[in-house]
Amino acid sequence: MTRRAVMRFSKTFFMTGFPGFIAERLVERLARADVQFFLLVQPQFVEKSMKSIDEIASRTNTPPENFALIEGDITQTDLGMSPEDIEAVRETTTDVFHLAAMYDLAVSKEAAYNVNLEGTKNVNMLVRSLPHLARYSYISTCYVAGNREGKILEIELEHDAGFRNFYEESKYLAELEVEKLKADLPVTIFRPSVVVGDSKTGETVKYDGIYYLIQYLKKAPNILRLVNVGNKNVTLNLVPVDFVVDGIAKLAFDEKALGKTIALADPKPLTTEELFDVIAENLTGKRSAISPPPMIVEKFLLSPISPPVTGLPHSGVPYFFLSQTYDTRIADQLLKEHQINCPSFRDYAANLLKFVEKHPQL
Repeated sequence: MTRRAVMRFSKTFFMTGFPGFIAERLVERLARADVQFFLLVQPQFVEKSMKSIDEIASRTNTPPENFALIEGDITQTDLGMSPEDIEAVRETTTDVFHLAAMYDLAVSKEAAYNVNLEGTKNVNMLVRSLPHLARYSYISTCYVAGNREGKILEIELEHDAGFRNFYEESKYLAELEVEKLKADLPVTIFRPSVVVGDSKTGETVKYDGIYYLIQYLKKAPNILRLVNVGNKNVTLNLVPVDFVVDGIAKLAFDEKALGKTIALADPKPLTTEELFDVIAENLTGKRSAISPPPMIVEKFLLSPISPPVTGLPHSGVPYFFLSQTYDTRIADQLLKEHQINCPSFRDYAANLLKFVEKHPQL
């Protein structure tokens, strides 16, 4: 760990999940000369993190000494930090951003619980020990709603509808733990929906979710676009990473967001049928010709031959067939004051496709 010993900072941010896609962008968004960062990094990512910090420091004109990389792991006691690092973090941290998680729909129960649930409990313990804490921003997911159907309110959490996978279940249990802290600590919970690439540059670091559909159509656009495998009754809520980062960066310091749970989701999401047509039209200039009954499409997508043909793993299929929407009234009201709006997928789909075309492999 490298840090300045004498310079005083107006704020000190402790963050998990670096150098993840959202975390990297959030650090760059928050970087400035009077802010210090403690970035918890797993040993295998230290070299990548050092390179990332050099680039962020250069782009933001922030002194490299403002960024301290701390080797650790949220699944370990004291997050795997050394006694010296723990002391420094506790003495100076004003804001905590907990982003580290297993974002894998096919993750095992043991791994999901270890990282997402027990890891969050460990971060919560650290948060409780910080004497100068101004805000704890926890990054959850809209999918804590599990198998619930209909409209999901931001003020709702507990349910017994079950879950599609251990990712959802472990994040639900983790959010319950963070929710308990609201009674005693300054907490804001953020629930992003499905995060895709940058709305302007299309940049992303992983091809999953909607990218399965993009890559499927790209195999033979003029033929595959004829049959729409989407569902006119089910929406898939997509948000570009820049919208998510902008929302967190502003509301993490907004007093009106204190104690709130905020759905960083598209207020007007497209149905999966509409998403299919937007992608098809961008690729070929034409929309689909027919839409088979959802039951037939679901049966095919869950068949053994589907993943090799479509590229969509079975773990992703349920998201095309559960009628679930996310109410964003709290988010909309808070974000409006910062002039932040979620763009429609129709407006940035072309940018995502351009990036995929330029970077076929990540």
